[in-house]
Amino acid sequence: MPTTISITAIASLSALGNNQDAIWNNYQSNQHCFVANAFGNQNGIVAPLDAASKQEIEALKNSDQKYKALDNSVLFAIAASRKATIDADWKTGDTFGINIGSSRGATELFEKHHLDFIKKGKVSTLASPTTTLGNISSWVSHDLQSQGPEISHSITCSTALHALLNGVAWLKAGMANKFLVGGSEAPLTDFTIAQMKALKIYSKLNESSDYPNRALDLNKKKNTLILGEAAAVCCLEIGKKKNALAFIEGIGYATEILEHNVSVSAEATCFQKSMKMALENTNLLQVDAIVMHAPGTIKGDLTEYKAIQKVFGDNLPLLTSNKWKIGHTLGASGMLSIEMAIMMLQHNHFIGVPFAEVQFQNKPLKKIMVNAVGFGGNAVSVLLSL
Repeated sequence: MPTTISITAIASLSALGNNQDAIWNNYQSNQHCFVANAFGNQNGIVAPLDAASKQEIEALKNSDQKYKALDNSVLFAIAASRKATIDADWKTGDTFGINIGSSRGATELFEKHHLDFIKKGKVSTLASPTTTLGNISSWVSHDLQSQGPEISHSITCSTALHALLNGVAWLKAGMANKFLVGGSEAPLTDFTIAQMKALKIYSKLNESSDYPNRALDLNKKKNTLILGEAAAVCCLEIGKKKNALAFIEGIGYATEILEHNVSVSAEATCFQKSMKMALENTNLLQVDAIVMHAPGTIKGDLTEYKAIQKVFGDNLPLLTSNKWKIGHTLGASGMLSIEMAIMMLQHNHFIGVPFAEVQFQNKPLKKIMVNAVGFGGNAVSVLLSL
């Protein structure tokens, strides 16, 4: 990647909080963010937004009559995008691209409108425009009054990192100088939870367990995926900016032939390819840590670990994931991992998984790779540096 791409701001809201200080402080704690909730006729543990973020979304929803009809996935994205663009010093009316995606989109609203249709045989006027996936970037653009392309997509759980790849491509092609990229997900609904449970990947542990999501526990005997809600976006700019939080040093992507609808191969061929592509100009010994996708499933965690072993051999970087703490936020998860990596670089402090094999930081953190993959075997790897 000869052209430097700077990340000049990043913002999120999740169970960890809605500002960078609160989020970093929460990462210092070994406490998870899971709570029990009822979803239709079943219960599930989830990682909802923290109280401050919920208040922020409620205030946003009530600030404009038009916003009251929007799905939470859209409102989450608007809230995060406001923060990021302010931090990057992007002005109202500036020209920049927007690519914010979602794995599921407006699932809560879709479920509501579909239930109304089943009961009444008709739907409200706004049922169609408020449940389209393109809603996210178009409403963010409306809110920020930006000029530039607007793109929303779903590439399952690697959506946010595919948005980052797309932003990098636009910048390197000279078609834009700035791009806002990320993902937003509001999946804590009856139907979504039921779907995850039907796949038999949802955690059966309760919220009082020490760690109900066992991401990076390679000896676990049961799947422990848990869903969380969140949005996370970052500001990309062409060139080496003085206000850069980190630089994108390498990007990689790959898709593999599926063995099963929801699985990747035994040694995650897609991850091997995406990591090698991201690292093609980098000495492997210079990679200090990897923020893994590691959703807390038996096969998902183990196959990614085996892929890392294949690429790095005996010289494994420090390995971590944030899903033991905030669950899997589907299309937003990759950007939350980018945020975690940037924070570790900025603070020069490795955040490990408390129940996993102990790893010690014995040198400064200068390069961290982030992985994401989703249904469809679509892996992305991004190498960040200071």
